[in-house]
Amino acid sequence: MGDDVCSVAKYLEVVSAGRDEYERLSRFHYRDCSLGPYAAVYALKDLHVGRSRFGDLAGVIVYSMPAGSVAVRNVATGGEFSGFGDRRMQMQMVNRHIRCISRVIIDPRYRGLGLASRLVRETMPLLGVAIVEAMAVMGRVNPFFERAGMRAYDVAVSVKCVRLIEAFGMVGIGERDLIDARAVHGEIERLEDGQGEFIEGQMLGFLESYGRRKYMEPGVERTRYVLSKLIGSWVYYVWFNPEVKVGA
Repeated sequence: MGDDVCSVAKYLEVVSAGRDEYERLSRFHYRDCSLGPYAAVYALKDLHVGRSRFGDLAGVIVYSMPAGSVAVRNVATGGEFSGFGDRRMQMQMVNRHIRCISRVIIDPRYRGLGLASRLVRETMPLLGVAIVEAMAVMGRVNPFFERAGMRAYDVAVSVKCVRLIEAFGMVGIGERDLIDARAVHGEIERLEDGQGEFIEGQMLGFLESYGRRKYMEPGVERTRYVLSKLIGSWVYYVWFNPEVKVGA
């Protein structure tokens, strides 16, 4: 196996990419949907003549701009991005120094070779920012972010949280999207009837154990409350660039 991995890996090269490369592999991601705004895309390109005839992309990684406020980020960074008193100034600091990994996709033909970790490890320094972060539930199952050199901040997760997160994913609302309650509520309102009824049922079931909260009327505030209970079920990953410091 080791020789096979080495022989494949030596033909793989990280290259700058874009929306087209993402779309070519998007069907292999659990959220098979079009790509929204992004900060950078990189791909692992297979230069082997024989294999490239069947597709020359082994994987792709998408970086996006970070969410403005993430509680666990304040823990991981020692409060470096909090306490400004001016939200605009805080956002400027966050946008200047942080990027977030929003997608990592490996073509099934290349899985099991450690390429997700390689893609993360080799592309993070290319962004030229002080901090790279990622948020995921699946990291508990496949900790490739940690293998790439990121540090995990883990919080115990309940089964009901995982089920609701998976339900959101089934209708195209991914883990990272759950940071923004207003945006998520907008997505819910735009769902087709069947999907909307499905998510409504899942949310009502989730709220059953939260006393009077289960009687909350559908709306942004209810969505915000539900999402606040899911945040603790994520694993937050962070990488500090040794070559770039905050404020530099």
